[in-house]
Amino acid sequence: MKSLTCLCIAVLVALTAACSHTTGMISPPTLQRLDYTSALDQSERQFFVYLPTGYYSDPDRQWPVLMFLHGNGERGNGRDELGYVLNHGPLYEAWIQKKDLPFIMIVPQLPMFGMDEHADYLRDRKLSDIPQRMPGGVPARPARFATPQPMDGVAAPESMADVPITLPNGWDRIETDLISMLARVEREYQVDSRRLYLTGLSYGGFGTWYIASKHPERFAAIAPVVGWGHPDLMAPIAEARLPLWAFAAGRDRVVSIEHFYPGLNELETLGHPAVRFTNHEDMGHDAWVRVYQSDDLYQWLLEQKRPER
Repeated sequence: MKSLTCLCIAVLVALTAACSHTTGMISPPTLQRLDYTSALDQSERQFFVYLPTGYYSDPDRQWPVLMFLHGNGERGNGRDELGYVLNHGPLYEAWIQKKDLPFIMIVPQLPMFGMDEHADYLRDRKLSDIPQRMPGGVPARPARFATPQPMDGVAAPESMADVPITLPNGWDRIETDLISMLARVEREYQVDSRRLYLTGLSYGGFGTWYIASKHPERFAAIAPVVGWGHPDLMAPIAEARLPLWAFAAGRDRVVSIEHFYPGLNELETLGHPAVRFTNHEDMGHDAWVRVYQSDDLYQWLLEQKRPER
């Protein structure tokens, strides 16, 4: 049954591409689920691949790739729970809000790793709450988090010696899976390999720093959102001169802005020439809503291209 389903999807995609190419029509965006076996525990999982408007109607075009790492609230089993990753970020903007974003997107799902045992907001989720694409329009955006606290920026900590490099049970645990997804999409799709980008919010912001530090040569730019990077991760990023744009929020009581500065200052100390940092002082932890809703980040990403090797 699984093979038959995959065959039907392949035929449908081929027919759509042929029709678009011969009639001059612009192909609509599509959202695919790709199967994979996790290198961590051999579990069978899936990840999303988003193909933008015009992908099938222009077979000679090479597209930039944007990998997105979600936050802690969107974890799941990579099967029936994969839809939770549609709640936020660039895929939410492109697929649910129908924002015209010219990227192939790779959107995986972080396993639970036992986090649901002590997090009510993970245990109490409902699959029925996953946002759905509407044929005739777009759904209303959810209300933003309440942030009644005053703006009160504080000084950077003097030492990061006791702060862990990554969050527990984070994206570092499936590093091999993420790089394999990226390599697979490069092989199987129309990809501009000099324009591979990485972004993530909250837990995914921490993951963005980590993955970039381990594979700085893979990416043309990174954009961690409301997730700071540990100073010990910065040397490979600085050496690669990897362009980055980090985002924090002044009213954030989940990820404090004071922890951003040591890593960013370390990059400058190491001579990194392309450090960009924006603090949304009036926003709380969900500053990612503004960041991904705006065109600014996407335009900046598209301006970045990895040098020829």
